[in-house]
Amino acid sequence: MAEPETERDELAAQAAQAAADVTEAEHAQDRRRIVAAFARAAASSARAAGRGTRAAQRRIAALRHGAGSGTGWLTGQVTAMAPRLRVRDQAALRRQFPGRSADEIADALISGATRASAAAGGAVGAWAVLPVVPAFPAEVAAETLIVVGIEIKLIAELHEAYGSPAPGRGPERMGAYLAAWAHRRGVYMIPGGLALAAGSPLSRQLRRRLAARAGRSAIALGPLLTGAAAGAYFNSRETRHLGRAVRRDLRRGMLS
Repeated sequence: MAEPETERDELAAQAAQAAADVTEAEHAQDRRRIVAAFARAAASSARAAGRGTRAAQRRIAALRHGAGSGTGWLTGQVTAMAPRLRVRDQAALRRQFPGRSADEIADALISGATRASAAAGGAVGAWAVLPVVPAFPAEVAAETLIVVGIEIKLIAELHEAYGSPAPGRGPERMGAYLAAWAHRRGVYMIPGGLALAAGSPLSRQLRRRLAARAGRSAIALGPLLTGAAAGAYFNSRETRHLGRAVRRDLRRGMLS
């Protein structure tokens, strides 16, 4: 059964807010609190909508196996979330990081996103040791959404830091950053345009990327706190690699 548009939009808005807040939080306890609050809200929303744990489990199982139904649901959530992300423009970044060069601002952005991504993975692993857990698959889906939001926001702000924002305005620009996330490159490197039409090469790439991302999120459900450590490590590593790859593309564009 298709997910109601209002429900999808509500979860997407919550994910966008949480991704922005956790990225910009200065203290570790604040990052953990923001991620945990979003995961609880997402799980509560799933139960209130009558889908429950079994439906969430089917979705995550589909994601792990690259099935269309699971990745289709997550793709819908991510595409609805991207235009809602709070992105600091170049002027805001220069006010926040006065006197720093574009490279120094980029370093700060990558470090902040890496810490936020690690917090998301660590939080999921910590929930796994609690005596009562609402629904593991719901938390995996929530962690996937918030980490993707963190990384899309990072890509957008790196482009702003180097004075190379994507063309267009609003949803069009965020669609470009979503495409950049799928390809792990700067916006100008994306081949074949920025359309996200169903069945397009980009759409298929996005689904594959999200399926892999959800599979990594599931690592955080390992035994005891080993899952928390693994989730935090893999998240931070992937986010750091993504940020450095996009920064490298942007710097090449400046030098060409």
